[in-house]
Amino acid sequence: MERTKIILDCDPGHDDAVAIMMAAKHPSIELLGITVVSGNQTLQKTVTNALHICQHLNLDVTVYAGSPTPLIKDPIYAEFIHGKSGLDGPVFEPLTKKVEPMHAVSFIIRTLMRSEGDITMVTTGPMTNLALAMRLEPRIVKKIKQVVLMGGSAGSGNITPAAEFNIFVDADAAQIVFKSGLPIVMCGLDVTRKVRCYQEIIDRMDKLGNKASTLFKDMMEFYNETQLASFGWVGGPLHDPLTIAYLIDNSVIETSYCNVSVDNKSDVSYGRTNCDLINFMKKEPNVHVAIDVNVDLFWDIIESCLALYGTEN
Repeated sequence: MERTKIILDCDPGHDDAVAIMMAAKHPSIELLGITVVSGNQTLQKTVTNALHICQHLNLDVTVYAGSPTPLIKDPIYAEFIHGKSGLDGPVFEPLTKKVEPMHAVSFIIRTLMRSEGDITMVTTGPMTNLALAMRLEPRIVKKIKQVVLMGGSAGSGNITPAAEFNIFVDADAAQIVFKSGLPIVMCGLDVTRKVRCYQEIIDRMDKLGNKASTLFKDMMEFYNETQLASFGWVGGPLHDPLTIAYLIDNSVIETSYCNVSVDNKSDVSYGRTNCDLINFMKKEPNVHVAIDVNVDLFWDIIESCLALYGTEN
């Protein structure tokens, strides 16, 4: 089996944590490193959360700290969803795993420049690290196989009526990436809102009886509480793991290739991804926008990934 080489750029975050669990273990993916950005919480907290996930599950993956702020704007965080730590719910053992001394942006540049152009960038948080890497070393653009991201929406947002959180936090960074000319697959709210983690899903994963499934249960029970309190969702949407599920089996989503622009100018619609699904503007398409998802297949993929952690607690 040919493995897909990826760098996972994230801001853990409960759903980012599940994406890490999947990417680090599935045999079709080679996780080259985890680069972390601020977003769901401060950089210090999101880095700590990435380290906790790796240590708790004995994952031999390097973690790199990136940008603590967006390119231009002041940072905002999603404590109302992810809690004070950014990963409330689970109780972790004392942290001994260390973050790498190299900056995340430097790691992205070095890894891509040494590659054969076969690395996929997966972003499940604000796109600040990737945009900075592109600006510091423009030659990396030709070294990126594709960008697969969780972010954006062809419909309504989740942090404003217009904008999805990851894009809203740093729309300037998103614009740099979306205008790069790279192949882009966008897993936005139009599809991730359909993969709702109902209690029966938590119970199904818990039956695996391993350390990963127990962690999934502990995370999702807290996550569902805040999703219900914030949005009225019974069963929170599990946004970020859809990127990894797509890389494992790209039939999990249906996409439409269209022109997408990012609003980084206005006040009312800042952070909106304007997806021209009907080709009204007659502009060159640049993004494969996910418009539907096979929900059953998605949960089968999640379960298969958690099962890879064996049966020992």
